[in-house]
Amino acid sequence: MPQYAPKAKQAAARGYGANVVLLKRWHECQALAEKLCKEKSLTLIQPHDDANIVAGQGTCAKELFEEVGELDYLFACVGGGSLSSGSSIVAKALYPNCKVYGVEPEAGNKAQQSMQLGKLVEIEPPKTIADGASPTKLGALPFRIMMQNIAGILTVTDAQLIDQMKFCAEKMKMVIEPTGCLGLAGAQFGGIDIKGKRVGVVITGGNVTLERFAHFITTK
Repeated sequence: MPQYAPKAKQAAARGYGANVVLLKRWHECQALAEKLCKEKSLTLIQPHDDANIVAGQGTCAKELFEEVGELDYLFACVGGGSLSSGSSIVAKALYPNCKVYGVEPEAGNKAQQSMQLGKLVEIEPPKTIADGASPTKLGALPFRIMMQNIAGILTVTDAQLIDQMKFCAEKMKMVIEPTGCLGLAGAQFGGIDIKGKRVGVVITGGNVTLERFAHFITTK
């Protein structure tokens, strides 16, 4: 894992019996995983750049559509791209008029840059509280899917993420990590006119310690 992974994620992995190795950058984690797989004949399961992972993440949107029906807009967070791309496949298949927007931190807008240029862009590790959206590059497969299906990429600030963490805690009684609030913050602050529309938001991730959560929601 990268060193900036929340302690809650590290503890959860260790709790499942994992040997957690902390490295400075995301690509170093990928390189070590590939090296260990070759040396020990292991199977590498990519976190996002894999067709099965993309399909599995897309079932989140599928369940949402099955429950609420057609939507005008769907907002999902962007890390490596599997959730947003998988969701876009489902939306295009079931309700092609639904516009899917990916949302990422303003400080780590590799997806926004990649879609604007039409090619994968790699950035420096972003300084953002949304650690789950900190990969420095999209997966190649998610990027191709997003280029075809995604209506656009929105960015939000850390302050806007904290605002939505507070909203979820106060109004919905939900503990959400910063990355999990990306979609909600995008719907709220992304500049898309959603008034009077049917809007779906993927809120995912509660990997935050109570101490860190309390720090965020008490930040002015």
